Amino acid sequence: MNIQLLNQNIADAKSDISLVYITKKELKKSKNKKLLKLAGFKASQDSICFLHEKNSLVCGVEEVTSENIRSVSAVAIKALKSTHYKSANIAIDDMSLIPALVEGFLLGGYSYDVYKSKKSKKSLKNLSLIYIKDDYKKAIKVFSDAVIVADATCFTRDIVNTTPEDLNPPTFAKLAKNLAKENGLGCTILNEKALKKENCTAMLAVGRASRHESQLIHLSYKPKNAKKKINLIGKGLTYDSGGLSLKPGTSMVTMKMDKAGACAVLGIIKAASEMKLDVEINAFIGAVENMIGGDAYKPDDVLVSRSGKTIEVRNTDAEGRLVLADVLDYAQDKVEADYMFDFATLTGACMVAVGQYTTGVMGHSSRLKHSLSKAASASGELTASLPFNKHLKKQIKSEIADICNISNKPYGGAITAGLFLDAFIKEENKDKWLHFDIAGSAYTESPWDVNVYGGTGAGVRFMTEFLKAIK
Repeated sequence: MNIQLLNQNIADAKSDISLVYITKKELKKSKNKKLLKLAGFKASQDSICFLHEKNSLVCGVEEVTSENIRSVSAVAIKALKSTHYKSANIAIDDMSLIPALVEGFLLGGYSYDVYKSKKSKKSLKNLSLIYIKDDYKKAIKVFSDAVIVADATCFTRDIVNTTPEDLNPPTFAKLAKNLAKENGLGCTILNEKALKKENCTAMLAVGRASRHESQLIHLSYKPKNAKKKINLIGKGLTYDSGGLSLKPGTSMVTMKMDKAGACAVLGIIKAASEMKLDVEINAFIGAVENMIGGDAYKPDDVLVSRSGKTIEVRNTDAEGRLVLADVLDYAQDKVEADYMFDFATLTGACMVAVGQYTTGVMGHSSRLKHSLSKAASASGELTASLPFNKHLKKQIKSEIADICNISNKPYGGAITAGLFLDAFIKEENKDKWLHFDIAGSAYTESPWDVNVYGGTGAGVRFMTEFLKAIK
């Protein structure tokens, strides 16, 4: 579907159908009030009513906010895609609502049918936003950036939704190389031989039983006169069986999404480079497959991480933090950054704490957490801060090594996982770092808001919003 922003009189717009957003107050004054009443339309949030004889799709909004516009746009595009209309338009006079409209239409209208033998054919080809004010040059920049972010989010979803047979560590590295070539990014790939030289023993242990070699991927976007340097670190478990601490069969389904942190990192650097943001970004990804076999790492193993810290393994299904321990250490050594953010589908406990729609945020800097919370709110993504404390830190103490990879108690699992990562953050970087647990928010089997079945692209929108605001 082609989406465009036009600057013209709505009367001159030529489309098969027009979208009209309306509140309950506006409904009382509508010229189609009688028809809408007969149809039972009450203008409640996310309600829609086709007036085919008027070539209109009327959509209800509780009040005109970005959140409500984004949500109802997702509903509207799904409804339009089930019709035979080929083109649609909507009039807009508020520039601030353009990103919400774009994201609602592009994200809400997303579908993934790569593995379908029969692809669904959609009639809708063109969607026009008719901007009816004079400051069109400013509006087109807002529109272009919104399309870039939405496309990057869909790009991220595509990678998350790709099966583990098709997207394993080597093919993930190939995908990253292609992105680097297309977007003019620097690219370095460390194979297992190079990882051994770097002493990434924890990461290598996790991937030891896989037939696919583990890969550490480093992409860089370096504009001239960058205001800040940002390190993004992504957990890239292309599949997680749980290892010898084998997951139950039902829990293994959807584990292709365990690479969502790495996918988000790719989506973010893609968006930032295409928007030409004046911040340097270095993306580090640990691409690994956690499988079972005679060479699998085991509970009771003690691993020596790249940093030199020793890790007692008590559960091989707590593998993502082992991969991140080495990648975080590598990233800190390679690039001295102003901010450092890691993204990981790390714990089911995060969903217990904040629900399946929300990203858990952990770190030491209240100021940085507040800045990210503002960016998330503006972007339409949901985040919640989880507090570190010294008592929970005791739960990952090991009697035989420096640290244990799981907690000795069944409570606060998301936070203890964050505290495990904190042990591999250098002291001078503590206030520069945040950890994002996207275990719940990165994938859904029940559509909600602008998210359809599968990968959501969690993290791309709020991080690009944060990067845009850097001064």
